[in-house]
Formats: sequence, C-alpha cells, structure tokens
Amino acid sequence: MAAWCQPPGLTAIEQQRAAIEQQRANLEPQQAALTQQKDAVRRQIPEQATPGHAFFTTNWGSEPMIAPTEAAPSCDPVAREQLDAMIKSNAEKNGLNPDLLRSLIRQESAFYPCAISSKGAMGLMQLMPGTAWELNVINPLDPADNVRAGTQYLRQLLDRYNGDLVLALSAYNAGPARVDAAGGIPQIKETQQYVRKILGDTR
Repeated sequence: MAAWCQPPGLTAIEQQRAAIEQQRANLEPQQAALTQQKDAVRRQIPEQATPGHAFFTTNWGSEPMIAPTEAAPSCDPVAREQLDAMIKSNAEKNGLNPDLLRSLIRQESAFYPCAISSKGAMGLMQLMPGTAWELNVINPLDPADNVRAGTQYLRQLLDRYNGDLVLALSAYNAGPARVDAAGGIPQIKETQQYVRKILGDTR
C-alpha cells in the first residue's frame, strides 16, 4: 500500500517502512519469474550456469563482453546518458570517482535496473533488502533511488575502512562481517575476482 494510503496517525518513517514492505511484496512475482528464467538458461547452457555471479550480460563501447551466467532480466539496460548523469551527481555528493561507480554497477547488474539476484539483491547496485531499508529506499528497482543509496553505502564502507578501497569493495560484495572476520579481503574466490575486475577498470 502506498504511503499516501496509510491510515492517519502514522509517522513518516512508518509510512516509508509500509511502502517498502508493499514494494517487497510486489517484487515476489518478478523474483519467481527470474528463477524460472535462470532454470531455463541453465538447462540450455549448464557449463555457464555457475552460482554466485551477477548479470554480466551487457557492455558499452569497447569494454570487454562478459559471458552471462544467469538469465538477463526482463527489462532494458539504463541508457548511458541517464546513468552517467546519476553517477556524476552521486559521485560528487559522496566524494567518489565516477569511474569507480560505473565499474561497480557494471559488475553488480550489467546496467539492468530490474536485476534481482538469487540472494534477493535488487537493482543497479544490487542492494540487499536490509541495506535498502536502512537507506530509506522506497523502490529498489528505481534507478535513481538505487544509485543514490548504493553510492551512500559504498561511502559508508570507505569511511568504515579508513578509505581502503579494497576492503570497502570486499565488504560491498561479501558483507562487512566477513571482511572483519578475515581481517582483510576474505578468501572467497568470487569476492577476490570482483575486487580485481572493478579495480582493473578504474586504475
């Protein structure tokens, strides 16, 4: 139920939380459809159907193409001009390199705004539900809201790890708890590859 339909007396925060809960309920049919797509693709190309990867299915310009490991979401990638404007604005607000944000989005969602992972991460920057909730995201599949929150989250991680980009990216992929437990980049192949790919794009 949208916030404007909530009963009188609810605080703004309660209205936002109610709206987020409704959005999550609306996402369930999309997640079910995505699961069916994944299963269909894995039956056709099982050698590529390894779990734990994002939607690496689209490239721009001369950037290298990454073979898809999951079914492409049922939406178009965000237009380059639209995404560039969002990246530039949010990078400036949070003191980040725009190329870093673009590379992270490429690795997370291949620029598909409706991407939903098997773990429930959503949108361009693949926000987990809890992270979206904490950052007051009403619609995780809205490109502008998703990039705003994802950029803020990356900034928080950089501050947490005293500007160490490797640790911040590791935490973005694997979670801060795993980075803290490992005392550095976790011994997780996916996370190690994730960090290398992003840094390789921006250095």
